Amino acid sequence: MAPLSPKSRNGGPPVSSGGTTTELGVILPYPEEAIARRSFEPVAAPVNPIVSKGRALIAAILPTVVMIGALLLFWQLLCGSPDATFPSPVKVWQESHDVVTHPFKGVKIGFTHFSIQDGGDVGIAGHVLTSLSRVLIGYSIAAIVGVALGILIGQSVCAFRALDPLFQVLRTVPPLAWLPISLAIFQQAQPSAIFLIFITAIWPVILNTAAGVQTIPAPYRNVAKVLALNPVEYFVRIMLPATVPHMFTGLRIGVGMSWLAIVAAEMVQGGTGVGFFIWDSYNSSLLTDTIVALVWIGLVGFTLDRIVAFAGRVISRAG
Repeated sequence: MAPLSPKSRNGGPPVSSGGTTTELGVILPYPEEAIARRSFEPVAAPVNPIVSKGRALIAAILPTVVMIGALLLFWQLLCGSPDATFPSPVKVWQESHDVVTHPFKGVKIGFTHFSIQDGGDVGIAGHVLTSLSRVLIGYSIAAIVGVALGILIGQSVCAFRALDPLFQVLRTVPPLAWLPISLAIFQQAQPSAIFLIFITAIWPVILNTAAGVQTIPAPYRNVAKVLALNPVEYFVRIMLPATVPHMFTGLRIGVGMSWLAIVAAEMVQGGTGVGFFIWDSYNSSLLTDTIVALVWIGLVGFTLDRIVAFAGRVISRAG
């Protein structure tokens, strides 16, 4: 900074020829060279919300599409030779073209029900819908009973000590091991399959719900006591919001295990269903049809998991 000039005789402000003179001193101007070297980031132009959402959607989907394309290409390169024992994607399309393009053959879908023609060729969607109807019944029963038992053993120490060892033993039994028991009890394939779904899906629902109830913070319980909430109010206002994450973790595991169990049961029992379709295709040496059925099973299982997860988010926000 340039030295200040001496004050005037009358005590006025200092005088300087290199800047602006004020009562506080001389203010020098900012060097023009420094101003020229300064760089400012350009301000981004506003983006249309639709364009922004489209970009986010592409960013979320594109990696999955690229990975699927890479896997199909690797599969084709690995199994595309004429002497390959496993069919390639091109061969699957060629030999199972009718299964892929006409999945609802022989199926009539109404507003509240669907029907499948008897004694005819039925598309794979008919078998999937048959399996889903069984899963819906068995899983719904497992969800209701599982949540109730989970709340019971989570709230009561006595019930936990009495039932938890039994549940820990029964949940380790493989799903197909229950099949002879269910057939002996019900003597029919349909109720046996529903029981198999129920007994497979109920354990993760019970244990995760109980874990959620047991981890409810003590201040929440104290607030319920101060407000003298009745059991229904306590469940809706305190227990449900606090246990939804644990509860729906169990429900998501349960729906996946239900779908797994029904496919395995139908492969053993026969009759109808996607499990029967896979086993019948294998026995008929139609390996390409089996591959198409596996893709259907994976997509339906993924959809079921997303539906349960979405329901959990909705209930969590509402709570």
